[in-house]
Amino acid sequence: MALSDSSSAQQARQALADRLGELCRDAGLTGLDLAALCGWSPSKSSRIMNGRTPPSADDIRAWCQACGAEDQAEDLIASLRTAEGMWVGWRRMERAGLKQAQEARLPLYQRTRRFRSYSSWLVPGMIQTRPYTTAALQAIQRRRGLVDDVTEAVAVRMERQKVLYEGDRRFAFLVEESVLRTGIGGAEVMSGQLGHLVSVASLPNVSVGVVPMAPDRERWPAEGFWLYDSAQVNVELISGYLTLTQPSEIAMYAEAFTELAELAVYGAPARALITSAMEALGNCCATSCNHL
Repeated sequence: MALSDSSSAQQARQALADRLGELCRDAGLTGLDLAALCGWSPSKSSRIMNGRTPPSADDIRAWCQACGAEDQAEDLIASLRTAEGMWVGWRRMERAGLKQAQEARLPLYQRTRRFRSYSSWLVPGMIQTRPYTTAALQAIQRRRGLVDDVTEAVAVRMERQKVLYEGDRRFAFLVEESVLRTGIGGAEVMSGQLGHLVSVASLPNVSVGVVPMAPDRERWPAEGFWLYDSAQVNVELISGYLTLTQPSEIAMYAEAFTELAELAVYGAPARALITSAMEALGNCCATSCNHL
């Protein structure tokens, strides 16, 4: 299990370690006794009980058998899977391709009613155009050497966008101004994407804010994250995908979203920034053509 600095992941691992320790004590065993029964090195059971080494599913089964608690093995393995799922490296998440990674998030989108998204890298997937999504996923597929199922993955993401128009869901999107000026897919793709941002912002259940670039802002850009109601936060980092369910951590991201939202501009000022970025793309194209 990959480790992370998330207190949610740490607490989940420690809770599992504590439960295993309780089983050992309830069975009247010491760590050394349990290691001997399982055929492990003397230090292994201690490392697991102290949360320093995560157990495998087989370790848990052996532990429960040694403690006479076989009936608790599957429940403890489920806890292990939950802890593992809080931090997933991109290679593991995408080992079967990008399509499956996209499909895995659909149930979360379907049960969420209030979405809050902040992005400092890319336009959020929920409001991407098909060409922009294609360019972004192609870049990921090539960089990470994944199986090429980009066409299928794009189709899944486009299908997922239907939640924008269904039910009583509300969406608040924040993007850094730099996102408007980052060339993903080339000038034509970016221009189409920026025009789509303007259209999406006109939906009654959608808010689109742009955080302007400024030399004196007090809240600096952060990693991109999604808030799903008040139940879960997902954070996309360079190394992997983090799921947070600890209330204190969710509150921290909600506070960060509020602070960034206060820096953002909306309506006509936001459209002006988007239009400026579109005009810059046009100027870039003209400059390139003049040099041909």
